[in-house]
This record gives sequence, structure tokens and C-alpha cells, in this order.
Amino acid sequence: MKNRIYVCHTYYHVYVACLKELNLPVRERKNADLVLSTMSNDFGNLRSRALECGLFDEVYMFEEKEDVNFPEVMKYHKDRGNLFFNMLARMKYTKLLGKMQRDYVPVDFGKYKDVYVFCDSDPIGYYLSYKKIPYHALEDGLDCLATYDTARYDNRGHFGLKAFLAARNLIFIQNGWAKYCLDMEVNDLSVLPYPCPKYIEKPRKELTEGLDAEGKDILVRLFIEDMDEILEKIHEGGGRNQILLLTEPLCELDVRERIFRDCIEIYGKIDGEEPVVLIKPHPRDILDYRKVFPEYIVLDGKFPMEVLNYIPGLKFRRVISVFTVVHAIQFAEEIVYLGEDFMDRYEEPEKHRQNEMI
Repeated sequence: MKNRIYVCHTYYHVYVACLKELNLPVRERKNADLVLSTMSNDFGNLRSRALECGLFDEVYMFEEKEDVNFPEVMKYHKDRGNLFFNMLARMKYTKLLGKMQRDYVPVDFGKYKDVYVFCDSDPIGYYLSYKKIPYHALEDGLDCLATYDTARYDNRGHFGLKAFLAARNLIFIQNGWAKYCLDMEVNDLSVLPYPCPKYIEKPRKELTEGLDAEGKDILVRLFIEDMDEILEKIHEGGGRNQILLLTEPLCELDVRERIFRDCIEIYGKIDGEEPVVLIKPHPRDILDYRKVFPEYIVLDGKFPMEVLNYIPGLKFRRVISVFTVVHAIQFAEEIVYLGEDFMDRYEEPEKHRQNEMI
């Protein structure tokens, strides 16, 4: 039996998996495997770099398939206007969606002592429950449940009944409520408005503080493909103040462009002077920032922003974020976090105030 395997859907997931491995003794490294799901993210050539970084034995690509790919599954994904009939249909949906992943799963998860899954709301969670394979869940993003508890939001109305059914593997609920989910790792229990008996606190800060110089170098080399290009862009501007704007896949593309133009317009000056503006696109943000913001410096988007912490001497005068959690940022003198009140200007509040809707 093999030791550990991590199922990742984003660059941030891979980053956290690496942190967990780097906090183990050196002799225990390369005893873990990595699975990269292609369902919602383009990992480019990360697989080859992950194989070379010294942390993982095998790296698998997973052509995970959403329910919309299977008409036989989607016929059970309809509101029948009655809780009883909805739950009967959901039971069939749960089993069938898990079953339909069999031809796409690249590895036998039953051969591992520990299976770690980020975002088990995706079909992998249904598959593991269908196969009755125990696993550990991990939060999708840093403190993401503080603003959007997807398990409770997706199951508004009769949540207690649905949790009861999920605990018996009759239906599936993510983030610690499924029968075969052993536990759910979160960064900070104190910021979560709703409890779950399977939540366990594993502060990310402890993992980052456990990194040595070699570990930081491994992370930089793994995630930043062209370090020279990054450094060249960061050092443009001849000593002027620099602002870093962190983008996110918010709203429709035209509204998204307006959001980040407003961010720069409102917060893009320091002491009345025009700074150098750099834009770090979110890995899943498909807006072409080089085209719509040609006057600014656009960094490569295909790495988690936390990796900037490990570039020696890097410091921005200001970092601007709408929803990206900024606790982990060490490369800024000042952080502007805008949050829900700012987003109320651009879309209906219920679209981003999910926890208030529960």
C-alpha cells in the first residue's frame, strides 16, 4: 500500500499539498503521489515540473467529468417540486455521477493509506463515496468557508435531513458531511460561521513557518516557469512605488474589466503620485489583461500568489484584493481588501453574500 495521494483542482491546491510535504522529514518525501484534475484548470506543463521537484513519486492527469457530460445523470438533476421525490432522484444522481467517473480516474485510490482531496464537491467526491474509499477533505481556498459555506448554501432547506442522508452515503454533501470523508482541514475555525463535527484546524501559517530556504526555492522553481521574466517585470519602473492588483474570476468579463479599472482608479495612486501598476491574474481568470490593460505590467497568472512570498527582497508598496484572502501576504507594505461592500456596486448582493443567504 502506498502512503499519500493529493487530488488538486487548482494551483493553490498544489501549493498546499507541497507545503504539507515540505513539512515532513526529508526521508519521508517522494512517498506521495499527485493528481491534477483538468476539469476547471489548465495546468500547462506543471506535471513535468512537479515530477522534477523531488516531492512526488508519480503525477497523474485526471480528465474529471462534470455531470453535464452525462445525459443519463442530468435527468436526475431536476426539481420535482417535492422534497421526497427530489431526494429519491438525488440518491440516483449521487451514485450514477460517481459511477460515471470510473473510465476517467487514472489511479486506484484504494491502494493509498491517505487520500487528500481539495474541493470534494467536484465529481471526485462522488466517485470516492461510490467506491466507499475514505478520504481527507481540505478547504478549497484559504478561509473560503468564512464567506461561502458551499455545503450549507447548496443544501438550503432541510439541511439536517440532507446531512443525515449524506452521513449514510445515500446522497453526497461536500466539506465534511459525506460518510467517507474522515475529516475536513480548515485554516482557522474561529472565522467559520457554521460548524461541522469533522472540521479540524490546520493553520497554513504553521506550514509556511516550517519552510526552510530549500523548501522556498523548491516552491519558486515549481510554480514560476520563467523567473527572469517575472523579475524583469517586477523591477520595471526605476524605483517608483509599485502596486500589485490581484484579479479574480468575478462576474461577466465586461463587468470584471470595470471592477479592476475602478480598483486602479480609486486605489492606484500613492501620495498623489502615479505608481507602477502590476496585475497578477488569477489562474482561472480568462480575461485578457494584456489586451484590455496594455498600459500596465501583467504578470503570468499560472502560479499561486503566495509564491511571491518566497522571492527574496520582493516588496510592493500596496496590494489590492477584492475577495482573495490576504492573511498570507508578506510582500506588501500596505494591503487593501475590498470585500462584499465593494462588490455590491457591481452585482446583486446575493451573488457574493452566500453565507447571509443560508
